[in-house]
Amino acid sequence: MNKLIIPLAMSAASLLAVSTGCTGRDAQLIDKPDYTSADGIFNIDALEALGRVTNPQVSPDGSRILYAVGYESVEQNKSNYDLYVMNADGTDRQRLTLTAMSESDAVWIDGGKRIAFIAPKNGKPQMWVMNADGSGRHVVTRMENGVAGFKVSPDGKKVLLVSTVKYGRTASDVYPDLPKANARIIDDMMYKHWDEWVTEIPHPFLADFSGYGVSNIIDIMQDEPYESPMKPFGGIESFDWTPDSKQLVYTSRKKTGKEYAVSTNSDLYLYTVADRSVRNLTEGMMGYDTNPAFSPDGKSLAWLSMEHDGYESDKNRIMVMDMASGEKTDLTADWDYTADAIAWAPDGKSIYFLAPYQGVTPIFKVGVADRKVEMVTATGDIADYAALQPMADGTVVTMRHSMLYPNEIFAVADRKATQLTDVNNGILSQITAPSLLKEMVPTTDGKLMTTWVVLPPNFDQTKKYPAILYCQGGPQQAVSQMWSYRWNMMLMASNGYVVICPNRRGLPGFGTEWNAQISGDYPGQNMEDYLAAVDYMKQKQYVDGAHIGAVGASYGGFSVYMLAGIHQNRFAAFIAHAGIFNMEAQYLETEEMWFANWDMGGAFWEKDNATAQRTFANSPHKFVDRWNTPILVTHGEYDFRILSSQGEMAFNAATLRGVPAEMVIFPDENHWILKPQNAILWQRVFFRWLDRWLKPGQDCKAACPASEADAEAVNPAENNDAAAEVAASEP
Repeated sequence: MNKLIIPLAMSAASLLAVSTGCTGRDAQLIDKPDYTSADGIFNIDALEALGRVTNPQVSPDGSRILYAVGYESVEQNKSNYDLYVMNADGTDRQRLTLTAMSESDAVWIDGGKRIAFIAPKNGKPQMWVMNADGSGRHVVTRMENGVAGFKVSPDGKKVLLVSTVKYGRTASDVYPDLPKANARIIDDMMYKHWDEWVTEIPHPFLADFSGYGVSNIIDIMQDEPYESPMKPFGGIESFDWTPDSKQLVYTSRKKTGKEYAVSTNSDLYLYTVADRSVRNLTEGMMGYDTNPAFSPDGKSLAWLSMEHDGYESDKNRIMVMDMASGEKTDLTADWDYTADAIAWAPDGKSIYFLAPYQGVTPIFKVGVADRKVEMVTATGDIADYAALQPMADGTVVTMRHSMLYPNEIFAVADRKATQLTDVNNGILSQITAPSLLKEMVPTTDGKLMTTWVVLPPNFDQTKKYPAILYCQGGPQQAVSQMWSYRWNMMLMASNGYVVICPNRRGLPGFGTEWNAQISGDYPGQNMEDYLAAVDYMKQKQYVDGAHIGAVGASYGGFSVYMLAGIHQNRFAAFIAHAGIFNMEAQYLETEEMWFANWDMGGAFWEKDNATAQRTFANSPHKFVDRWNTPILVTHGEYDFRILSSQGEMAFNAATLRGVPAEMVIFPDENHWILKPQNAILWQRVFFRWLDRWLKPGQDCKAACPASEADAEAVNPAENNDAAAEVAASEP
């Protein structure tokens, strides 16, 4: 028997030798790189060398933890994930796979005796199984369009598979005599979504499962033109089986076209295996209903629920339904924060959940009977948690990260977090890390705003440092202890910048009022919050107030464009990625209209709509006459959320105004920059631009393509009270 359990101490050459036959013909392995820091400073190479730890899964008996670690190859311009296992206390770590096939989404099956996972077969992702020791690897499915996710029934006899079905019409569908005609015939909205022209949609398929193969595959939404899971972010968390394996629940927004574009009203549907009947469990509940999870005894169903149709950043309530009576209970009715993920305690008496809270993302639990919410992680723990695997003894296996280190697997018990993996210790131990401060910044309306400040390594408070204002996207995404492989605060600080990260209005974790304020007020209070944070930090003796930049993506990109017209010379450089420049154009160019309608307040032709009229009157493009600060614009051409034309307009406007500008367009990227070489290019351009304008005296001849004369072309605008004018423009 060719067992694949491999001691982690073995060399890459040894690993290759024992895994012969698993890598595929001519495939190149992507594994942990050899990285040595030359100067102890965290740089782009160190960022790219880090392992991506993900998907911890506790075995049914609680003795072992299955997980995946991925690495990127710059040369191959892709990533690869392999599977690992360890004891529940973090000891005896073993490697299960070493292939070029990228194994992912692994779970325990057959009572922990075997593992199921996704890996490619003939170029398509399929479901595979293997023994718990890595031997006996076997492909289970051969679906034409591949498998994007799966969930085996508790009795092991059935499996739910996610694959795709055709959607929409091609020219040849309408005119069969024109088989080579290349056109999309469109008669309704949602013909594009995020990063794709919608030609297929995901559907759930149900199949008999023998343990080694599937049969009797049926599409449980056959002939329905609806998504399940819902794009772009829905996954296998959109489904759950009853403990008796007789029923399953799935999430879907059963709408198409314009109706889909203007609504967030998804529902949970109960599917009965025996007779294939379907029942809507959340009919009349008008917002998002997602993440269904049956209690261990199957008597209750929990899920995340938003109240309002069209508001995608509404508070996520934790709802519980009694399956016998249908009675629904909001467990968080008296708790003023939003939940991100849920998991039942093994005894069924409480539900664990993640939630942004006061600038971090701790683990909480709520009692099902008494609705009491308590924090599971330690008070004052400066970290974010991700993933929930509750154990019978009250321990929660999870992942933990901060602005200063990426995900590792932890066990949380008795409010103490114990690290179980150390995938990246070898790299991080070579690095002199930045330091982290929490500042409470007074806002213009008399509140206090939690602001994270990341200081450069070897920080010396007697020196002056250039600074970066980080503008968050979303717009309602938390500025907590996030770790990003592109917007990386540790990397920015390690390049010699003080990084300012305000939790401005519109961010979760500070109550529903703080979160909701931004909707209909894009150019208003949150811009004042940004300026307040900058003004506050400029008072610090270590901040070089003459050399502060502002950077951001998506709504953060909008923020940069807006600040460019109202900043009154507070900033010396800007970087905007995938930002909204022209609000009127954005309203008609985007695809999810519920987002535009809720956050902009409505359409620009609604002349009697005061909120909408204020939004469009304060579009960034209307303040270009005040632009006077160098700006870098980046965008992906496959971004259908915010079209690259928005960035092109901003770049053209700056150039016509005589403002130093540069633009980088990525033809093969979407709203994000995902490919390794593109990501490195983006980071290089990012820091080259900032260094040029924020670090006086630096030699830019080699790094900067534009001439130094550009700096002389900047004509600072008069110190008009632009912010006051924006506020005064309110109807």
